[in-house]
Amino acid sequence: MERIRFPLGHFEPILNPTSEERKNFINQIPDITITLRNLLKNLEFDQVRIPYRPDGWTIQQIVHHLADNDMNAYLRFKRALTEDEPLSDSYREDLWAELNDYREVPIETSISLLEILHSRFLILLNGLNPEDYNRKFRTQVLGKITLDTALQRFVWHNQHHMSQIKAFIDSTLQASGGYMNDN
Repeated sequence: MERIRFPLGHFEPILNPTSEERKNFINQIPDITITLRNLLKNLEFDQVRIPYRPDGWTIQQIVHHLADNDMNAYLRFKRALTEDEPLSDSYREDLWAELNDYREVPIETSISLLEILHSRFLILLNGLNPEDYNRKFRTQVLGKITLDTALQRFVWHNQHHMSQIKAFIDSTLQASGGYMNDN
């Protein structure tokens, strides 16, 4: 079950990344929504409502969670850049996933939101000085982290959930004579 929940493994930050490593993380952000769209393009409405694992979120919940998480991450970045080690609010992602918008809003809405948010985030990130990435914020869950670590976690988090979706598509749908043929 651990392999299904964490197909990429747990997050492991690169401490003191080089400017090249940091740029590599930033350059992965535009690919997030492209990859997400490609993963979801052949899923039917009913298929996005299937949990990716027993007692797990549906694909639809994961997509909406990505949008909510990335909005929170963006705001944490901005606060860390404008305040001295702010305490950033955490949120109950498990309870957010049970709200009606996670069931009723089409996934395309959250993907579009991610595209727009990521375009703004890229402008912010590309305008920072290397020392800005040493700024910190605090959360109840993560403790005190630098923006360098937060950037890595941002990219990992998106890849983590997209890997869950991909594993679901590969194992569940293809095993059942699915529809995902890349002819």
